[in-house]
Amino acid sequence: MATSIPFLSPGDTVGICAPAKAIEESLVNEAVSFLKSNGFNSFITPNCCGRHNYFSGTIAERLSDFQLLLDNPEIKAIWCARGGYGTVQIMDLLNWASFIRSPKWILGFSDITFIHGKLNRLGYPSVHCTMPLNIPSNSGEAKSTLLDSIQGKSYEIKTFSDPNNRTGSAEAEIIGGNLSILQALAGTDDQPNFHNKILYIEDLCEHLYSIDRMMQSLRKSGALSVISGLIVGGMTELKDTNPGFGMGVEPLILEYFQYRNIPVAFNFPAGHIDDNNAIVFGRKAFFEVSKDDVCLSF
Repeated sequence: MATSIPFLSPGDTVGICAPAKAIEESLVNEAVSFLKSNGFNSFITPNCCGRHNYFSGTIAERLSDFQLLLDNPEIKAIWCARGGYGTVQIMDLLNWASFIRSPKWILGFSDITFIHGKLNRLGYPSVHCTMPLNIPSNSGEAKSTLLDSIQGKSYEIKTFSDPNNRTGSAEAEIIGGNLSILQALAGTDDQPNFHNKILYIEDLCEHLYSIDRMMQSLRKSGALSVISGLIVGGMTELKDTNPGFGMGVEPLILEYFQYRNIPVAFNFPAGHIDDNNAIVFGRKAFFEVSKDDVCLSF
């Protein structure tokens, strides 16, 4: 069981930083307005809206911003502004001592999967959710589940069942995130603990053969033999080769579970899609896949 983190109440402050790719200031301002309209204060780090080539700042600047939020006791949650690439560059340079003394919620997805993996190994929950980059385009459910997750409210995500789903149920903590980054974490000191967990995966702009290679990596690591359920979120803008791979992403993934009787759900509303519902990693959830629908409840 993950160590608990205090939930937020209106009036609390959310810190916003960009540990990876640069982001437009206007999008950060929209996120600030979103927080304000829901009763929360915000703090934007000095380099959040900066630019250094592809990144929001140099490694030193991005490290300083994230460390500032980890160390500030007034900040009750850290909301990463966007993904892209770059979080891994600061991961091993961060000092987590203040966080461990006074843990806080860390929010984001995509490249932020590196941080989710670190927190899983440290024994703390985190939230896979929309980010300031996506606030203008995201669904009401994406935003409301984010608010519910950080305030400790009970909520459920319900969707229609995909024909490729495997029915069943599981009650366990959820781990995971971006599949490409989960593969990058394999065998490292930040690889999450998969044992008896519900695994959630999503990805963007990958070739089908790359998805297969990443699933092979998870299989070879032993992860797929010990999970108790699989949630597949948006597999967005996938590519094929010419000649083609020979199957779609759903049968490709199902091949890895021919001999496992666990619930599997495809096209779950989370990931690089507008309906990016919040999933709390490290918090026990009930996952049920029936013939007609899929429900994930916290």
